[in-house]
Amino acid sequence: MPRSPARLGHRRVVVTGLGLRSPIGDDYDAVRDALREGRHGIVPVEHWREWGVRTGLGAVVDDPPLDGFARKQVRAMGKVARLATAATAAAIADAGLGDDLVRGPRTALFYGSTDGSTGAAEEYYRKLYTQRNFEGLLSSSYLRFMSHTCAANLAQVFGISGRVLPICSACTSASQAIGEAYHGIAGGREDIAICGGAEELHVTVAGVFDLMLAASTRYNDAPDRTPRPFDRDRDGMVVGEGAGTLVLEEYEHARARGARILAELVGYGSNCDGAHLTSPSPGGMAGAMRLALENAGLDRSDIDYVNAHATGTEVGDIAESLATAEAIGTDVPVSSTKGHTGHTLGGCGAIESVFAIAMLREGFVAPTRNLQEVDPRCAPLDYVRGACREVTLRHVMNNNFAFGGINTSLVFARI
Repeated sequence: MPRSPARLGHRRVVVTGLGLRSPIGDDYDAVRDALREGRHGIVPVEHWREWGVRTGLGAVVDDPPLDGFARKQVRAMGKVARLATAATAAAIADAGLGDDLVRGPRTALFYGSTDGSTGAAEEYYRKLYTQRNFEGLLSSSYLRFMSHTCAANLAQVFGISGRVLPICSACTSASQAIGEAYHGIAGGREDIAICGGAEELHVTVAGVFDLMLAASTRYNDAPDRTPRPFDRDRDGMVVGEGAGTLVLEEYEHARARGARILAELVGYGSNCDGAHLTSPSPGGMAGAMRLALENAGLDRSDIDYVNAHATGTEVGDIAESLATAEAIGTDVPVSSTKGHTGHTLGGCGAIESVFAIAMLREGFVAPTRNLQEVDPRCAPLDYVRGACREVTLRHVMNNNFAFGGINTSLVFARI
């Protein structure tokens, strides 16, 4: 059914800018084409073997040079903040925002990451614990690996004077940032919000999932064949890195300045299982999806595509499929783009939102790469596999779930 913003009692929120640094491309056109053509960013990471890590694959993104920024602006950034800065600069340019709007009091920043720069933290603590002395350590080092390094550095670089809210909730960091930005604009607190998330790849990240037996190891010599979300022969996730930034704006404000509107963000749902740190609850996941539908004023039959969180782990994929069947039904096309990018953790909610918007605008659904035979323990959903499906989309849902039982669901609509 059509959504009535007036009935829901809040202002409409639209997307006017997108920026990316991802394993399959660094701009809208590049990722659209990669999704259509089935290209992926999974590569061998040889030096992990030195650490005794069994998984040997990652989704790597080149460190952006940030040539347009002064040295004093980037000296407190590790790679995660540099990725965030590059994506955010692109999103601001894409939205056509001048400095007066970016720096204005009614522009907010909501940005997430799993933590700070793991590479910078390793360098700092290696020196500290080897020499057992602080001599020679840089005072700026902490600023690179503090948990809110992305939000803090973005605020400094772009001159944000409005509200700044860092989000640190693992794999829902970026999606919660987008959702809170949505609430801020819908409720009248801001007119513009710059929001998203980033992640930096490091051996400690791969090692954590390796210890949990959640990382893919069977296909180390065949990067084309993993990860395999929902597939019977999957053996875990492939960790990745990257950043995604969205510019959200109040609808009338965007129209008044002649902005190009890419999509409308119509619903957001977030909750917590409150049960287990690492084992997801289908009921909690389904609840977040229903909250997003309620917030959007939509029925589940209005959703034309679900971009699943599915990472390629047994427990996660099965639980999410059951939740999707419960909340959305079994007739809606479902796929996971993590077969293309691996799991970009704190950045995935924003990166995958960009993917969902691209599919919404271009009229196609990307298949789940490597999904050949669906695990029979998964719910009988309409899994998109093999080739892209050309279809007119009106509403798409992007779901993300994190350790701690934190669940998010975002609904985007075609304008």
